Amino acid sequence: MSEELFKKLAEVQRKLAKRVVERPLDLSAIKTVGAVDVSYRGGRARAAFLICSFPECEVLKQRVVEVDVSFPYIPTFFFLRETRPVLVAIGRERPDVLLVEGHGKAHPRGYGLASHIGLVLGIPTIGVAKRPLRDAPEGSWVKVDKTYVSVGHLVDLPSAVEIVKALSIGGYPLPLRIADRLSKELTRGHQEE
Repeated sequence: MSEELFKKLAEVQRKLAKRVVERPLDLSAIKTVGAVDVSYRGGRARAAFLICSFPECEVLKQRVVEVDVSFPYIPTFFFLRETRPVLVAIGRERPDVLLVEGHGKAHPRGYGLASHIGLVLGIPTIGVAKRPLRDAPEGSWVKVDKTYVSVGHLVDLPSAVEIVKALSIGGYPLPLRIADRLSKELTRGHQEE
């Protein structure tokens, strides 16, 4: 990719970041939480999505899909690589809140994968990552146990932190732990796209 294209994509991220909405969520109104994670094998992406009850985290639905990878891994442009597998895995499901393995506003341009998925789907999303990104804006994330939590879309940071805390077991949110495991399992019976 050319440097000119990188500059254009970065500008698109900055513009889209202005469309992210932060607002508190009424945790008592949340009945379902979704989680999505993607792993890679060769030129294939394997995305796992599940919906569980909140706060008990009883798994209600799950789906695993495989799709061809259509974009290379480029740091801070992760949303370009993961959006398609994530959206195929989620399909028409719309949980009350979605946990995304990746950053939201805790991104150098204020717009990571969690923000992009939230904006595309129009649902509250929370970014949950294993490490912070360099040059992420001050105050854009909170460390919760072993994770870095940030606003994706349609949620504020205090609400995001409370949701992740409620679902964390052993330092990591259980729905994402399950999605991570599903995305890496070599099982039959998954949907292929």
